[in-house]
Amino acid sequence: MSTVAHYDQAFLDGDKQATLLVRNIGQLCTLDSGDNLGPRRKDEMTQLGIFEDAALVVSGDEIAATGPEVELMARLFPDGPPVALQVVDAGGKAVIPGFVDPHTHTVFGKTRQDEYERRLRGETYLEISAAGGGIHSSVRDLRERSETELVELATVRLREMLALGTTTVEIKSGYGLTLEDELKMLRAAKTAAEEVGLRSVRTCLAAHEIPHEYKDRRRDYVNLVTDEILVRVKAEGLAQRCDVFCEPTVFDLEETLIILSRARDLGLGLTVHADELVPFGGALLAARMGADSADHLIKIDEKGRRALAASNTIAVMLPGTVFSLGLKAYAPGRDMIDQGCALALASDFNPGSCPINSMPLVMAIACTQMRLLPSEGLVASTLNAAWALGLSAEVGSLVPGKKADFLILDGDDYRLIPYRAGHNPVESVFLGGLRI
Repeated sequence: MSTVAHYDQAFLDGDKQATLLVRNIGQLCTLDSGDNLGPRRKDEMTQLGIFEDAALVVSGDEIAATGPEVELMARLFPDGPPVALQVVDAGGKAVIPGFVDPHTHTVFGKTRQDEYERRLRGETYLEISAAGGGIHSSVRDLRERSETELVELATVRLREMLALGTTTVEIKSGYGLTLEDELKMLRAAKTAAEEVGLRSVRTCLAAHEIPHEYKDRRRDYVNLVTDEILVRVKAEGLAQRCDVFCEPTVFDLEETLIILSRARDLGLGLTVHADELVPFGGALLAARMGADSADHLIKIDEKGRRALAASNTIAVMLPGTVFSLGLKAYAPGRDMIDQGCALALASDFNPGSCPINSMPLVMAIACTQMRLLPSEGLVASTLNAAWALGLSAEVGSLVPGKKADFLILDGDDYRLIPYRAGHNPVESVFLGGLRI
């Protein structure tokens, strides 16, 4: 437990003014370690920078001070809070950083509950895909929808995610697979996030699948992605990152390398759908290329684990997908933490393999099925997830100078989040210091 308050020096110098005081916090999880030199690993993932009987001060849209309420009040407001200062009483509840969800497919048209039932009857993900379902089903549907309709659908979903505590979200394309449809998806993602007020990072996943019309012309589609789609995406500022679904049945290692190399040359960040279906070397490639993250990793091998542990590439686990698909084997999160990998969690919210958009539920699944401790689950859902998106300097922890994105929970202990799986633990959401 922390005992020494943390302050933004500019605030102490009088260059910034307090705009919000949250007091009577029973448990304040700042995740502030005092150094913030890199993503959390091993035992660092249990260090939450907790203050009890705490308060939090906001200046504008940034954290100004955190610490024991008695100390903050005595130093900052010895005569009591100014009349003009907004004061929120947390009622003895816990306060944590807003969740950061670094892997979603939020922009899509129809849902695919028919495939859910087919899986329950015994069909596999690959069998459903081969029969025209899966990603190709969503591609056919999305191509027929207008950008306006996609914005409307995504806005509803993002509002629900916000109510569940997600304040920063990554949104991928990948259901268009043509130049115009990929651009349409990314524009819709940008507009919807702005409408809701969520912080967003957009990722071009044009390499999500080989579209049917290119089935016998794979290299032509790779060229379309590298020479046209990524170029337009970068020129129009529609995405910050590029992703590739790297699997032997989708894009092989050579194709993945070609696409990611082009994206890197264009100045886009890199991430990879890696080692989800078979141990294929996607995580190893991601680490060698300095990618922001390698995601899924259900079938990652020992070489991939060692490569991630020795790199700054974040291992993003998607336990909701394994749960939704009814699989037995989860990614080896416990072992990878012990090995030194920087682990993050994400929802993988999508219409087919994971219709879960709740980070609290994802955290619960990770704890019960992957044996993460609640503290590790919280770090993986906030600070390390922010590292996966390149936003660690802005969000993911309640450090003076960072954005004031935080949640007041409906209980007095962060461990209640995974303990009450399926319950929404969020009482209030603050984004940039404003209650949403």
